[in-house]
Amino acid sequence: MAIRSIVILMAKDPNQSKSPSALSGPANRLIDEKSPYLLQHAHNPVDWYPWSEEAFQAAAREDRPVFLSVGYSTCHWCHVMERETFEDEKAARVLNEGFVSIKVDREERPDIDQIYMKAALAMTGRGGWPLSIIMTADKKPFFAATYIPKRGSFGQAGMMEIIPRIGELWRENRDELLRSADQILDHLKQAAVVPSPEDEALDESLLKRGYDALASIYDPQNGGFGGAPKFPAPHNLLFLLRYWKRSKDAFALQMVEETLQAMSMGGVFDHLGGGFHRYSTDAGWRIPHFEKMLYDQATMAMAYTEAYQATGKKEYARTVQEILGYVLRDMTSQQGGFFSAEDADSEGEEGAYYLWGAEELKEVLEKEDLRLLIRLFDIYESGNFETGRNILIARSTFKDAASVLGVSEGDLWRRWEGIRERLLSVREKRVHPQKDDKILADWNGLMISALAKAAQALNRPDYANAAARAADFILNEMKTEDGRLLHSYREGSAISGCLDDYAFLVWGLIDLYETLFEIKYLRAAAKLTRAMIEHFWDNGKGGLFFSPDDASDLPLREKAFRDGAIPSGNSAAMLDLLRLSHLTGQPECENKAWQLARASGASAAGQTLGYTMLLSSLDYGLGPAIQIALVGKKEDEDAVEMLKVIRERFLPSKSVLLSQGEDTAEMAEFARGLAKIEGKSAAYVCSGKSCRPPVTSPRELMLMLGEQN
Repeated sequence: MAIRSIVILMAKDPNQSKSPSALSGPANRLIDEKSPYLLQHAHNPVDWYPWSEEAFQAAAREDRPVFLSVGYSTCHWCHVMERETFEDEKAARVLNEGFVSIKVDREERPDIDQIYMKAALAMTGRGGWPLSIIMTADKKPFFAATYIPKRGSFGQAGMMEIIPRIGELWRENRDELLRSADQILDHLKQAAVVPSPEDEALDESLLKRGYDALASIYDPQNGGFGGAPKFPAPHNLLFLLRYWKRSKDAFALQMVEETLQAMSMGGVFDHLGGGFHRYSTDAGWRIPHFEKMLYDQATMAMAYTEAYQATGKKEYARTVQEILGYVLRDMTSQQGGFFSAEDADSEGEEGAYYLWGAEELKEVLEKEDLRLLIRLFDIYESGNFETGRNILIARSTFKDAASVLGVSEGDLWRRWEGIRERLLSVREKRVHPQKDDKILADWNGLMISALAKAAQALNRPDYANAAARAADFILNEMKTEDGRLLHSYREGSAISGCLDDYAFLVWGLIDLYETLFEIKYLRAAAKLTRAMIEHFWDNGKGGLFFSPDDASDLPLREKAFRDGAIPSGNSAAMLDLLRLSHLTGQPECENKAWQLARASGASAAGQTLGYTMLLSSLDYGLGPAIQIALVGKKEDEDAVEMLKVIRERFLPSKSVLLSQGEDTAEMAEFARGLAKIEGKSAAYVCSGKSCRPPVTSPRELMLMLGEQN
């Protein structure tokens, strides 16, 4: 911490200049890695190691500190730091002479990233990527920063000042550095979550606290929460939808709708190709950071799907279709798994693939089409982006635009589709952003869930089929011989699964089961949950560690309940356990879920912001949950109609089991006593601790479910 202040106060070098990017040189040790991010750095003059015992042994043997650089392949500032520093011969020489340098892909090794990002936050109060850590050979950090330029400016030191200064301190004042490293690692170990006191309220008051916290930072002008930069954080919206369902608080739904509408109109949404960019650099969702992440597409699709179920507004269904259309077109492997991300940069410029100059638009479109484009989108001769080009930002909803133009909304959409097709055909000829084609089990689990939910709500069997292909691929190709998950798949890579891999894949498998009613997916979800409890459960304090019990290359086992860009694995696991308990009738799953809640309750009670996935799981656990068992075949006309009644409603606390004989009874013993009524498919509905007489018609089921609203 003291080192950080010394570095920041260093003077700017008056002779600083930007070095041009070096040409590809000889390969370093990263050349044999599978990660696209590591391979991007395989020809840097920096003598990179992958994360390995070999690297730390070299640091100990040579008596050097370790420079750890963490990033990912679609990270804009990671590219900038590579061009400025890691491709520069002088900067590389400084690193090579004084340090052992390690490069880590945060998406491939989220366990490493979590530990050292937490260290960076503790030391500097800031986090982000690229993450730069300097540590001892026994993996204890004593310096942290994010992006570091080659040369310093405005009072902030650059790499050419920081590295020599730390090398000097390592030689002359090592005891202070080692004390600092010990303190930081001790702080990280002590930061483990402790169980909440017995009198801690895990009840509706906690949900109210979470709602109040979000309402207090809501941006009524632009939608979303807080100021710039603004992230979608769809797990906040998923919680608010559940809170609205429970409380009937109109403002909860208003926050969701205003945010979803603002995001889908803004530049953060790709109006041509579909899908959402990572975040907005401004408060109004106008100017995006252009990378596209699979997990954002998945969780955003979930939010728009549930908003459609809650309101019946077709605009939300259309956005779901555009998100998933992008994923199925551009982010799906031949094997069925989903790729991780697309870069923000193209041809070395951020956003170049997505931007339009005024002259280019004039060349591409007929005058009438250009006039309509300008009416629909915020486009200017001088551009609306810093390069003098334009991002497509909708001026209004299409419904409002149609009213002003005096045409039907359907006609306006048809005209826009023609314009979009023309613009897309031109855009496709540009150099595409780089795609990170590794397949991650956790992010794929989220996308499987999103596709399954959308398949139900929008009656799209093709979405269910895509989800099934991805699930089958992971279950067949991304597991060890003893049935444990692998985290990442690319050219034979074999990295052990983390908590999120289990929690999110089980999430997706449960949704997929409730879509297709193929018992193999429910069986796989139950088996993976048992493995998750066996290898990740903290027998001392409860909750689930992020890394498994046989992880041997980490300085500690991290455990967290706070949401980040994606929901918390612990909180998702709690929901998985509750849902499995209702689908299988196994009380031990529900007991484990409440142990998770108690282990995490202290964190959420202290600061509910950042724990909305936990609150969504708690909402399900507090009930009344609706348990529906259908007896019949999924092809039966009466069963199909009853499923339609269930799926067109927003019922976030429901579970649906289809009883189809002995296979179902093996997973859910209670299904043995259920039967058709007079030859008709029957729905057995329980809520809370009471069950209703079975019904055989969609109308009866509709009335029964209506009573639950």
